[in-house]
Amino acid sequence: MQQATVGWRLHTQNTTAVRHNTQKTAPGGTDRAKRRMTVPVSRDSDGKWSYRSVRVLTAINFFVKWAMVTTHDRELRDLSKLRAAIAGKIEGKSPRERILLAACELFYRYGVHPVGVEAIAETALTNKMTLYRHFRSKDDLIVAFAEQHAAQYSEVLHRLLGGSGTPEQKLKSWVDHVEDVLTNERERGCALANAAVELDPKHPARAVIEEYKQRKYDTLVAAFRAAHYREPERLADEVFLLFEGARISLQCGSAGPVSRVVSMLRTLLATSPRLEATALPTE
Repeated sequence: MQQATVGWRLHTQNTTAVRHNTQKTAPGGTDRAKRRMTVPVSRDSDGKWSYRSVRVLTAINFFVKWAMVTTHDRELRDLSKLRAAIAGKIEGKSPRERILLAACELFYRYGVHPVGVEAIAETALTNKMTLYRHFRSKDDLIVAFAEQHAAQYSEVLHRLLGGSGTPEQKLKSWVDHVEDVLTNERERGCALANAAVELDPKHPARAVIEEYKQRKYDTLVAAFRAAHYREPERLADEVFLLFEGARISLQCGSAGPVSRVVSMLRTLLATSPRLEATALPTE
């Protein structure tokens, strides 16, 4: 009863104002009608709030809080589904690896700001003390998240555009990869671009993201130059904006334009002018 009384006192001022305003908005009504429109507030003989009043306000307070909770908030409070989804990934991993995997999943699904270290530790099947043993702060964890994604994306670029095969074959493989990315049901845009929008320009993770984006652009320029396109830098600008813009468009629910991006890329690569045989650089 004492705990309920304390909780009730926190709302006394607001509830009294609500009763006062409600009664004013029903002029001319009967006393009984007015009582129905107000929260039944009363005190016991010893000055404490009655059990009935506490019960009513508790119910109202619970309903208001429930109504204000978003879908993402509910998912973050119940992480059982996410733990089940990544159980295979974290099984047998070290605590640091589990923490980073959990952070990558949560940051990508919900953003870097809404996700707290408690949710990350719980998803990683560990605790905050262990998390801070491996990462001094949440900012350090965000930097590690950005570095891991940048390394993974760079590895994919190197495999597709730096491997064996002719320049045309490599570019075709990259465009096929773009199609796979844009048609993936779990696609929520580029994890690094999403994080960059949320982060302060001076955040250390921003430097990691900007460095990767520049490296990606330079890799495309090199691939187009190897394929003897006349203006590899300009073509890289156009292709870069198409792909990046498509992933952002998906975030806004615009699947229509995205469905045409791959055909636009293929047309762009097929129609962009190339150097004549006599103008090709000599080895």
